[in-house]
Amino acid sequence: MTADTSTDVPTTTDFRARLVAWLGEHDLTPPGDHSLDAHLAQHQRVLGALNDAGWMRWGWPESAGGLGGPMILRAIVGEEIVGRGLDDPGPYSMLEVLTPTMIDYARPELAAEMVPLLLSGRETWCQGFSEPGSGSDLASLTTKAEQRGDRWIVNGQKVWTSYAQYAKRCILLTRTGDRSTPNHEALTAFFVDMDSPGIDVRPLRTMHGVDEFCEVYFDDVEVSADRMLGKPGDGWQLAMDLLPYERSTCFWQRIAHLYSRLDALITDVRELGAAADAEMGEAYLALHTLRCRSRATQHRLGDGEKLGPETSIDKVLLAGAEQTLYDTVHDLLPGAVELDDSSWRTEYLYSRAASIYGGTAEVQRNIIARRLLDLGRE
Repeated sequence: MTADTSTDVPTTTDFRARLVAWLGEHDLTPPGDHSLDAHLAQHQRVLGALNDAGWMRWGWPESAGGLGGPMILRAIVGEEIVGRGLDDPGPYSMLEVLTPTMIDYARPELAAEMVPLLLSGRETWCQGFSEPGSGSDLASLTTKAEQRGDRWIVNGQKVWTSYAQYAKRCILLTRTGDRSTPNHEALTAFFVDMDSPGIDVRPLRTMHGVDEFCEVYFDDVEVSADRMLGKPGDGWQLAMDLLPYERSTCFWQRIAHLYSRLDALITDVRELGAAADAEMGEAYLALHTLRCRSRATQHRLGDGEKLGPETSIDKVLLAGAEQTLYDTVHDLLPGAVELDDSSWRTEYLYSRAASIYGGTAEVQRNIIARRLLDLGRE
């Protein structure tokens, strides 16, 4: 059974039913190796199989190699794949952050060439935004791009760049304006080949023991002018269009992952014979509240609405739900975090960053207060 690649757009119910049936007929079970190398190899394997059968192309525009149809079809694929543990939510979520950006800002010819490479798993990309002194205050970034003829020369440093050591390309945010140009008008984005001379990628070992994040250094890196995304000065708007996807669409897959981990926790607690209905209920309620909010966001996207500051609510709820779940793990599985070398330990440590990655909780609450509730500056 393969995805229906005819011009008839499937209903969401039929689409999910056929996808579930297809997954039942094709063994995409990941190997027992839990290393980052294995996760990325499995990611490419899963995307390749889904793309070959047509599933990955639904919900993306035909101009970029897709099959059209509503965006909600993409959410269904991600939910089923990540929720079943066939792919990790980290690598998979990059699709929903970087692909729309390429479609909206790259030259149509470039998007048509590159997007299928990402959706099929033949390439992995990364996002070069944050810098050592410019995380939440993105407009203050200092990585510089200077024009020399038909090329731009990039110098600077990025940090917290997920999966940069595996990436073939990077959506890179730079400063192109002079000192008199206001910060928000001085930023320009490029689509950079990561094997370009002058790029140095250095993985960072975090406390949860996985070198997912990297520092990336750019030393006189040449980028062709036709790799600019949008026009000079469009970088801030590109970032504002990208970040809502980072704080909304990609969450749908992470929610599916967290639900699967709640199921695993229930199993482990039952094996211990512990009674923990209240604690479990709190974790479930946090996840269900997040899912309801995220579901509304997916449908707003599907209806063609432009996302904005309201996605900060999704981000705050995600951070709270993820940390509540793993706090429950800590409370109900004695020693699983402190003493055992298990996935629970790694995931608990990673959950501490949930209120930081994708925009800190403090910044998100300020956005909600100022831009949604009109409460003025803090």
